[in-house]
Amino acid sequence: MMNFYVMTLFPEMIRQGMRTSILGRAAENGILSVEALDIRDYTENKHKKVDDYPYGGGAGMLMQAPPVFACHQAVLEKTGAADGKTVRTIYLTPQGKPFRQKMAAELAKEENLIFLCGHYEGIDERVLEEIVTDYVSIGDYVLTGGELPAMVMMDAIARLVPGVLHNGLSADFETFHNDLLEYPQYSRPEEWHGKRVPDVLLSGDHRKVEEWRLEQSVRRTGKNRPDLYEKYQRKQQYIRFLLKKGKALYIDIIENLRRGKGEIVEASEAGILVKDEAAKVCMIAVFDESRADEVAGWVLPEKDEGKKAGWQLVVHQECLLAPLKEIIPMESCLPVYQAVYTQRTAVPLPKNVEICVLGTEYLEEVMAHYGMTDDREYMEERLQSGNLFGAFAEGGLAGFAGIHAEGSLGMLEVYEKYRRQGIGRALEAFLINRHLSMGYTPYGNVVEGNGGSLELQGKLGLCVSKQLLYWVTLKA
Repeated sequence: MMNFYVMTLFPEMIRQGMRTSILGRAAENGILSVEALDIRDYTENKHKKVDDYPYGGGAGMLMQAPPVFACHQAVLEKTGAADGKTVRTIYLTPQGKPFRQKMAAELAKEENLIFLCGHYEGIDERVLEEIVTDYVSIGDYVLTGGELPAMVMMDAIARLVPGVLHNGLSADFETFHNDLLEYPQYSRPEEWHGKRVPDVLLSGDHRKVEEWRLEQSVRRTGKNRPDLYEKYQRKQQYIRFLLKKGKALYIDIIENLRRGKGEIVEASEAGILVKDEAAKVCMIAVFDESRADEVAGWVLPEKDEGKKAGWQLVVHQECLLAPLKEIIPMESCLPVYQAVYTQRTAVPLPKNVEICVLGTEYLEEVMAHYGMTDDREYMEERLQSGNLFGAFAEGGLAGFAGIHAEGSLGMLEVYEKYRRQGIGRALEAFLINRHLSMGYTPYGNVVEGNGGSLELQGKLGLCVSKQLLYWVTLKA
C-alpha cells in the first residue's frame, strides 16, 4: 500500500483533488491513502500564525521552521519512522530536480512519501536542511504554492502502484516509454469529419499494428521531442551493434534497452555499460579485451554515488572480473549461460496444467521452496507486481516461475512430488508466450552445471550462448 502525506496550509485543496476518479477509487479499495496535514495545527501561536518577515529584509513573508518541523515529526510518528528511519520527504520548489517519469517509477516503490508544500516567499532554510530528502520541480515556472505540484506528482506516482490501474500493462506502454512519445490512437466511428481510421488498425494483423505504432512513435518523437529522439537513436545504434556481436550473449542488454528499462552509462568501441535503476542491475561488456581495465573503471561512478550495496552486475566477459575485483567488493559471482527464444511463434501449452498469477499470500510458500535467494523483499515485490506465476495440481501449488526485475525469465521451481510431469516446461512456455504477446524477445539464464535446465531450453527451442556470463552481487 502506498501512503501519501501532504504538509500544507490548504489541506482541503489536497483532499478534494485526490478523492476523485481512479485515485479516489484506489483509496477506497485500500491500495493507497492520502492524508493532508494542516501545518497551522502545529504552531504554538494562538492566532495560528506560521509566517514572519525574513531576516535581512526582502519582499513577502517566510514560513517559519518550528511548525513545519512539528508537523513533520507528527507524520513520522504516523509512519512508525519516528525512531530515525528515513522517509522520503519531497519539497516542491522551482529550484528542485525536474520531475520525470523515471523519478515517478522510483518513488512508486516507496511505502510512504511526504510532500511539503511551501507558500509566501518560501520556507526557513534550517528546517529544509533537517527534514527534506528530495527537492523537486514540475517545471520552470512559479506557482502560488506547492499543492498543485504535489498532486501532479502523486497522480503520476500512484498510477504506477500495482492495482491502481485496471490494466496492468497500461503504465508500461504509453508516452515516454522507451524514450518515445505515444503513437496516435483512434476509436469509433471509423470515419469522422472525413478522416478515416488508418487501415492497418482495422486489419487484425497484430504484428503490422505494432510496427505501425512504433513507426508513428518514432516519427512523432523526432518532430516534437528531438532530445528524446536522439537518445532513442543512440540506443538503437548499440542494439544493432550488439545483435551483430552475438544475440545469445547480449540479449539481456538488447532487451533491457529495447524495453526502455536501461540507460546507457558509457559506450564506445571498447565496451558498454548499461544501468537499470529500477532493477538495481548494471550490465557490462568489453568488445576489445585489451581495454578491459578501462571498461571496468566505468563501474566506479556507482560506487561514488553510494548505490553499490545490493546491486548486481552482469559481466559478459571473464577478462573483466579481475579488474572489477580491484575496484568493487564482490559478495558472490555466479557463472551462467544465456538462453534466448529467437522464434516469433508461441510454444504449445499442455491443457492439463493450470497456470495463473500468484499474489503475496503465496510469499511464505515461495520462500520455503525457492533456493536461489533468501531476499524476501525482492520476492515479495515480484509477487506484488504480478510477475510470479504458479502451476496448480491436485488443488494446490505444484511449482512456480516468474520474470525478474531486469526482464529475464527465471525463478523456476517445481515441487519434488510433481517433477518429470512437464510442469517446468509448461511454466517456461507460459512465460515465453506472455513475453511474445508483449512484443518482447524471451530470454533467461541457466546456471553452469544445471544440465536439466539446459536440456529444457533445448526442448523449448531456445538458443544457448556458448560463452559464460557472470552474475556478480556487490557487497554492502
